[in-house]
Amino acid sequence: MVQFGWKAGPEQYPPVELLQYAVEADKAGFDFLDASDHFQPWSPEGQASFTWTWFGAAAIQTQRITLSPGVTCPILRYHPSIIAQASATVTHFAPNRFALGLGTGEALNEYAATGQWPEYAERRDRLAEAIELIRALWSGEEVSFRGKYYQTEKAKLYTPPTGPIPIIISALVPHSAHFAGQYGDGLWSVGGKQPQIYQDVISSFEQGAREAGKDPKRMPRCIELMVGYTQDIDASIQERLKYWAGGHVPALFDQKIYTPEMSQENGEVVGPDTLKKMGCFSANPDDHVASAKQYIDLGFDCLIFHTAGPDQRAFIQDYARDVLPRLRNL
Repeated sequence: MVQFGWKAGPEQYPPVELLQYAVEADKAGFDFLDASDHFQPWSPEGQASFTWTWFGAAAIQTQRITLSPGVTCPILRYHPSIIAQASATVTHFAPNRFALGLGTGEALNEYAATGQWPEYAERRDRLAEAIELIRALWSGEEVSFRGKYYQTEKAKLYTPPTGPIPIIISALVPHSAHFAGQYGDGLWSVGGKQPQIYQDVISSFEQGAREAGKDPKRMPRCIELMVGYTQDIDASIQERLKYWAGGHVPALFDQKIYTPEMSQENGEVVGPDTLKKMGCFSANPDDHVASAKQYIDLGFDCLIFHTAGPDQRAFIQDYARDVLPRLRNL
């Protein structure tokens, strides 16, 4: 069964306002909520509240929606043991409705906070080791870990998770998707590219899963989709450019981009026409159903819709009323 989610943007909204939208999304019938985990926003006009504190509030204010960071980097500004503890605690407020989205990070957050930004190969190896340690700690057993990058000494979570926590790993290209299949319980990607790329990503993900002895058909494939569902398309696009443009340039993984000002400057190359090609901006629900169906047909079974406004509450209510029922009937 395909799930449909709403993207919570701590980079755009202050935490209390964002929490109100999360409650709306839960009541409206969205299945899934992912919230970014940023130390700094994409733009100096943005926000950057601490996502793990926010999850505690969101967990007790919502009833049915599954929560997940989209995504957390557990290798530099966080030690993996802290992410193991934080995620385990959230499950006590939201039993059976928490997933852990993980990735190798962005310099905007990791380099800015720690002064460290290893090459991708090392970050990938760190992530593999971090996942091993996180899972060991979730067992509730005592763990003395001796890894290349991380060590613990008789560490134990005295408040372990209430149940299994799926790890969903971010992948934007086939090589990282193979890693996600090997080490994760699911795949996390971002929309807006050519279909062939996603076909290759999913194929690589499935191959990695099979090599690890897993059944890829039982592993979720999540994708964030950029949308604007409003009569004021220009305003929706301008909000996107104001707060999120820096997130749409490949250079965000360069250690030179480690301040919101740098991110904004690089994001200036992204114009309205580019965004329109990457997402679905329309007041017609037929367009949104057709756009989403393309990703379902490609093999994704968790679609997370991200809008920058201009009216977030109206989007949540209108999309849940006009678009989600039609998608569920496909």
